[in-house]
Amino acid sequence: VAILVIYFTYLAIAGSLLPGKVVPGIILPDGTRLHYRCNGLASLLSLIMLLGVGARLNFISLEISDRGLELLSVTFIFSFLVTLVLYAAACNSRNIGSSLKPHVTGSLLHDWWFGIQLNPQFMAIDLKFFFVRAGMMGWLLINLSILAKSVQGSTLSGSMILYQLFCALYILDYFVYEEYMTSTWDIIAERLGFMLVFGDLVWIPFTFSIQAWWWLLSNKVKLTTAAAIANCFVFLIGYLVFRGANKQKHVFKKNPKELIWGRSPKVVGGKLLASGYWGIARHCNYLGDLLLALSFSLPCGTSSLVPYFYPSYLLILLIWREKRDEARCAEKYKEVWAEYCRLVPWRILPYVY
Repeated sequence: VAILVIYFTYLAIAGSLLPGKVVPGIILPDGTRLHYRCNGLASLLSLIMLLGVGARLNFISLEISDRGLELLSVTFIFSFLVTLVLYAAACNSRNIGSSLKPHVTGSLLHDWWFGIQLNPQFMAIDLKFFFVRAGMMGWLLINLSILAKSVQGSTLSGSMILYQLFCALYILDYFVYEEYMTSTWDIIAERLGFMLVFGDLVWIPFTFSIQAWWWLLSNKVKLTTAAAIANCFVFLIGYLVFRGANKQKHVFKKNPKELIWGRSPKVVGGKLLASGYWGIARHCNYLGDLLLALSFSLPCGTSSLVPYFYPSYLLILLIWREKRDEARCAEKYKEVWAEYCRLVPWRILPYVY
């Protein structure tokens, strides 16, 4: 409990005080828009520095992995309780703005799971943006604690180094381009309920680290040079597709006339981008995300399915999300979406799905 409270307190203070680019969100139906201070990278680097100094002076221990199940339990309980509070507060809200207007379906379970407010806040902190930041940083902190234990126990392997390197690059990249998060499905469309809170605070840090926590710490995995090189290629291709697709979408929303791959963008109905990665598949960014997830598991070898839980789960999640996104876009864009689907028939993987 103390670790969680101190962690959230630090993130709240750092997120409010550290310098960072203030990015406007999308324009909401009522004409308003939220603004986000994207100082996640500064917050993360400052936190790592503080933890490093504290560990050097023996003020703190970095071996979170030794008490991981306790921390997991506390975080799960917190996620459950905070979503009950969010639900109760939203039900009593009389705000009619797009961010805080309650969307109640009448089903308690549905409303608690999916949430009923788009962007609830606490002490001027946007909770949705705050929780996803906390989850991504938590993932890196858990990984670093596992790395510290591996070094101290003299069990550091090439597989562990590959896994740690790929994850660290992915997480650091997320914070370098944190402003792109403001135009993602989670921020612009999902309401904040148990699904997002649990996903951000519990699922991301504690299951995305399964490869190191539950496998590489206790199993010696030796990769051949060819396997390590192939693993690097999977990561690189996944990163180029994932980051490239998200960047193209973000830039297009800011400036629809910006060149893509050196050419003027093809736009369907004046609304939907059909150039670059978005002319290859309607959710090409999901393909990149899946390749990245696979690259995090490949260092564990193929002797067990346990390390492949993350990419397997992500495949199911993204297909489910893709179907929800397709239904939402079909309702929102109508014939424009139908034309886009005709021009770009593939959903995630060209010529396969």
